[in-house]
Order: sequence, then structure tokens, then C-alpha cells
Amino acid sequence: MGPPLLLACLLAPLCARGTSPAQAGAAAPQAWGQHEAPRRVKRAWVIPPISVSENHKRIPHLLVQIKSDKQQPGGVIYSIKGPGVDEEPLGIFSIDKFSGKVFLNAMLDREEQDRYRLRAFALDLGGVTLEEPTDLEIIVVDQNDNRPLFRQDVFTGRVVEGAEPGTCVMTVDATDADDPDTDNAALRYSILEQGTAGMFSINATTGEICTARPGLDRETMGVYNLTVQAADMSGDGLTTTAMAVIYLEDINDNAPEFTKEEFSMEVEEQAAGVDVGKVFVHDKDLAGSPSWLAKFTILEGDPEGAFAIRTDPHTNDGVLSVLKPLDHEVRDRFELTVSVQNERPLEPSAPGSPRALATVRVRVRDVNEAPAFRENPRRVSVLEGTPPGTAITTYTASDPDTQQLQSLSYALLYDPADWLQMDPHSGTVRTKRELLHPSAFLQGGWYIALVLARDDAEPPLSATGTLSIEILEVNDHAPQLQPPAGVLCGRPGRGGTLLLGATDDDRPPHGAPFHFQLSPQHPQLARNWSLARFNVTHAVLAVLAELPEGPYSLPLLLRDSGTPPREQQQLLNVSVCHCGRDGACLDGALAAARAGAGITLGALMIIAGSTILLLVLAALGAARVRGRRRALRKGLLQRSRDDMRDNILNYDEQGGGEEDQDAYDINQLRHPELFSPRARPPLRRDAPLSSGTPMAPRKLPSSPSDIEEFINEGLEAADSDPSVPPYDTALIYDYEGSGSVASPLSSIVSSLTDEDQDYDYLSEWGPRFRRLADLYGH
Repeated sequence: MGPPLLLACLLAPLCARGTSPAQAGAAAPQAWGQHEAPRRVKRAWVIPPISVSENHKRIPHLLVQIKSDKQQPGGVIYSIKGPGVDEEPLGIFSIDKFSGKVFLNAMLDREEQDRYRLRAFALDLGGVTLEEPTDLEIIVVDQNDNRPLFRQDVFTGRVVEGAEPGTCVMTVDATDADDPDTDNAALRYSILEQGTAGMFSINATTGEICTARPGLDRETMGVYNLTVQAADMSGDGLTTTAMAVIYLEDINDNAPEFTKEEFSMEVEEQAAGVDVGKVFVHDKDLAGSPSWLAKFTILEGDPEGAFAIRTDPHTNDGVLSVLKPLDHEVRDRFELTVSVQNERPLEPSAPGSPRALATVRVRVRDVNEAPAFRENPRRVSVLEGTPPGTAITTYTASDPDTQQLQSLSYALLYDPADWLQMDPHSGTVRTKRELLHPSAFLQGGWYIALVLARDDAEPPLSATGTLSIEILEVNDHAPQLQPPAGVLCGRPGRGGTLLLGATDDDRPPHGAPFHFQLSPQHPQLARNWSLARFNVTHAVLAVLAELPEGPYSLPLLLRDSGTPPREQQQLLNVSVCHCGRDGACLDGALAAARAGAGITLGALMIIAGSTILLLVLAALGAARVRGRRRALRKGLLQRSRDDMRDNILNYDEQGGGEEDQDAYDINQLRHPELFSPRARPPLRRDAPLSSGTPMAPRKLPSSPSDIEEFINEGLEAADSDPSVPPYDTALIYDYEGSGSVASPLSSIVSSLTDEDQDYDYLSEWGPRFRRLADLYGH
């Protein structure tokens, strides 16, 4: 095959008009088993890359014809392998196995695959390889079939208002799927629409948006909406659009302004911690931002700091409040100068505000005020025992309402001991009765009373003052000897001492130390007795000479340390006892001495008379009880011999009921004549098994002195009596028959129901009836 033939094969894609691929078999070589020896490949078998445009619509399309000059035409079998033939995607390329023509059978998309690398084979009819496999590369030529795509539909950016021209805000970017090495992917950016004034520009190559002019003002326009475009083919090809939203950030370029120059308000006097009113401001900056929030200051008119002003965070208005109570009588109006500014400093380029100051006039409204005690509490001192009617003090209050005609009245609000009286007009406090000390109404020597002062306004107001009265101690009590009697041994130095003490109802310094001495009126006492100080409240009485046993009365003089001191002569009853070896009183002598020491004749007579009276009363009581028992026993024996079940008897015992027939022998009740005092009474079935015959009745004592012995004997007999159950035994009723002609007890007061009964008295009978009181008393 010569050069003309090779040229024809290379130009076949340009001149071929579509030989049918059906006429060209695609039989694959069966085997490459036999290879010729290595030899130089001829130029006709080397195929240069083939270019084909994507989206080629004339299908099938001849791409190239391969040719081997090893055999005559018709003696070579051609085949191709690779992607698009026998690999995915299948069926894109095919070859006529006899002519070697390669056809395109489907439209290509460069964005999916931009080239295909195939292998071409040439075999003879016997399957012997004629040529070494050669490469067949098909290049897909790009077409501008893809529009640019922005990475997002809406781009957002922010820039401060007043930004200088050239301040970049954001960058918009797009992509193009076409070949980046061709103009098909060469993008250019532009702004299609941004409103009036053209405040922004865009870099056509990079897509960066910057400010183009000065004068960005958030208060005029806070948001700019730009329509941006991206076009390929360097701006002449396919296009797409997106939105670019630019927000202007606020700066403090507008000072706050008061809505007016003067504000008037009113507040009641004595009001503190309350709001007086508001001052209103206006700011054009962004609401809620630091450039909008106002800050108020009181510049003049409040030297004492009685007012404060704060910012309402919702409305940005100033709220004026009172910190300290105002007094209409002192000052009835205030004129305050208030300034306003933002929390964030104002921009230097921003103009100042002509309404940054305002005047606030506050009028203090007069109201009725409560009176007040200038001295609270009032402390005064009064001597104890001050007679009734003595003026203690004048305790008055003042009315702060000096511009109103009002008068005050006074009264005692709290006077627990009812010791005081008060003049309602002058406020003078006087004693109502003698002030006593000590008293349960005193607290540490102080008496507390409350005084009420009230004006006559409408409505009236009052104030309370505390009157503290100190009851000064007066030495009006002499010390008392304690104890007034004692026992000591009559031998000097061997138990012959007695410790004496004294008490005084007066409080210090009118009490201890006490002074003890033998009465100066009886100097002879000093021969046998001596008194020595033991401590501030006690002294020691000692025997100087051996004294006989017996009672002694020693007059002593006791004096306290008050001003002036009080003294009193008192008798000390001393019983001198029989001394033992150790100097202590013997037991018998000591008991006799203690029984008689310090007891006068009158006292002995009273004690003796009381003892005799008690003995007589006890004897009468015992005789009465004994008589009742005898009468009861005699009456039971002499009653009718009829069935005793018809009689209501007082057995003095409690038990079950009429159905209980096991407690006693009923025959004893029906035949009482069988029972006599001389016969042994039958034992109760509920008594202990060791029951014996009870003792015979005892005779009453013949003299009152024997009553105690009589009572003790009776108690012992009752405790040892086996015929009665113990105290904790449940007693039962005796049998009273199966019926009775008498009406039942429940018929008594039958007209009354349980609701009509008052059982509250049961709670007064003691703890045993408290349960019944709880059941029926409510």
C-alpha cells in the first residue's frame, strides 16, 4: 500500500458519508496465538488521534478507516476493543471487519468522558495476527453546551454605613462544566440591577463586589438587593444570574434627641422608690443597638441626690424616680437639667444634636404626714414607791405638717400593769398607783409602756413612742435571818458552830454584804456566844463556853449595805444538843431538838388542836361506815323471803349482766336465812383458790389516839382478805332474774335522743372517762 492509499485512509472521516455499520461485521478475532517475529510497524498501521465534536447528531458517523497491506482486500479481518465497544459504555463505537471503517453510533458528552482509548486488531482469515495491535485514541471536542452556575442562589454580605468607596463587601463565584481551557468556560461577571445611584461595582473576572460611591446611609436604605450575572465565552456566551443581598451595619451617626425641651411632673411628699414620670427621646439609629440605647444624666437641680433617672430598655425613654423622701414643707418644687447620649460614642463625623438637654420640673404635692416622736424611746427614772399622781415626764410628738392646722392627742397604747395615766392634750404621764418592785411587769428593773400620738386630719395618722421607765431601787427592806433556828453542840470547839445566812428583797446595792452582830441591848450574850463573818451573806455563830442542853433565843441585829442602811433585830432559836464524842449531836437528842427548836407556845397549841380535830373526824368517819355496813347486813337478812330477783340490790360490785349465772350461787340469794354470821360464808367462784374465812368485825377504837392503829389494821385485813378479787380483776354482776315487772332503765328520759344529751361533763371526770367523752361529746 503506497502513500496515496494511506492518505485516503486518514481523510476518511472527513469524506465518508456513512457506510452502514450493518454491512461491516464486528467479529472479534478468535485468537492471537500465533505471532510473527518482531518487525518494524508500517506507517499505514499507525493511527493518529481522531477528534470528534460532542453532541454530533448525524449518527452513525464514520470516524476513520484502518488498513493493513499484509493481504489483498477481503483477506483481512479487523476488530476494535476498549471503552465504548466491549466495555462500558457499550455500543458507542463499531468497525466494519472487512473494510476497517470505524463508526460513531451515539452522541458524545465531553463533560462525561473527554477521550476514548481503543485497541485495533488485524487478522487473516485463518485467525493469524497480521499486525501488532495498535492504539486508536478518539478525542471528544468540547462545545459550549453548559451554562455557568453560581455556587448559591443568594449571596449575603455586610458593610458599615458610610464606608469609603472601594470597600469590598463580598465575592460571588460561578462554575462552568465546559472545557476550562476553552472560551466555553471563560466566565465574566456583571451587575444587572442594584437600584438607583449605583453604589456598588463588581470585578468582572473575580466576582468581588465593592462599594463604588460614598454616602451609604442605613437610615436611608438599610438593605441593597443586587442582581449579578455570570456569562461564559468571556461574556458573550451562555449566562446565569443570582441575588447578592448587602446589609448596611449601623454606626452611631445620629445623636439622640428629646422630643421637647421641657417636661412637667408631680410626686407626693414622703414617697420614696417610686417613678415620677418619663422624658421621651428619639434616635434614628438601629433600635436595640448600642448606637440607639440612650443614657440619661441629671446635670443640675438635685444637689442632695433625691432623684435618679434610668433608661427604659423597650422604649428608650428616660424614667425619673425618687430615691429619698421629699418634704413639701422644706421644698415644694424642683427644676432638673437632664442630658441624653448613647451608650456608644458618637462618630466624629456625625453632627451634634440641638436637643441633647431638657428641663424637668417636678412639683412636690403636700399630703398628711404622721406625727413623729423626736426622742424614741424616752427613758426616765422613778423611785419605787412613788405615790400615785406623781408626774413622771411629758412625752409629746411633733406634726411635720406645719402648713396645716392640726392638733395632736395622746393615749397610752400599752400599759401592762395599769400603773400610768396620761393627759390626752399635754402628753404628761403620771403614776396611777404606787410603783412596786419587784414586779412581773419589770424587765431588768425597767417598765415599758407605749404611747400613741394621733392627729385630727382626714384620714388621721398616728405614731407610736416607747416610754421606758427605770424603777430605781429604794432600800426599804431590812435583811431577814435564814434560817431562823438551828441546832449545835454545846461544847466549844467540838461542833459548837452554826452557819447563819440572810436574804434581802432589795436589789443591789441595797442588799449584801450583810452585817451580823449580837444585840447590843444584851451585852451578856457575848460571854457565851460569838458571831464571825463567813462571807458577804453568811456568818458563823460559835459557842464560847460549854452550855447545858436546851433551847436558847438569841437576839441578833442584821444590817444591809444600802443607802441609808436598814437594820432589824431578830430572834435566833438555837437548840443546844447533847454532844457525841465526835462533836455531833446524838440522834435522839437531835430529833427532839429539831422538833422543838424555834416553836413557840402558840404554835404548839395550834399543832395539838389540829391533831385532835383530825383524830375526831377520822373516828366519826369510821363509825359511820361501820354503822352502814351493819344496817345493810341486817336489812338483807330481814327482807321478804320472796324471790329476790324482783328487788334491785346494791351489791357494790360490777360484772357482766343478767345472763351471767356462774359468779355466785343463786340459792344464797333465794334463801338468805341459811347464811348467818356464825356460819362460814361460801367462797366466791371468782376469788383466789386459797381463800379463807374473813376476819370477824373489829371494834372501834375507844380513844382518838388509837385511830391510826385501827386504820392500819383495817388496811392490812383488806389487803390479806382472800374472799375478794384483786384490784385488777374484772368484776361481774350478780344474777337478777330473767325478767322484771319494772320498766327498763332506758325508758328514763326517753324523749331525749343521744343528740339531746350533753356529755361534755365526762371529760371532767378524769382520764378514765376521757374515751367516753371523745365518743359521745362530739
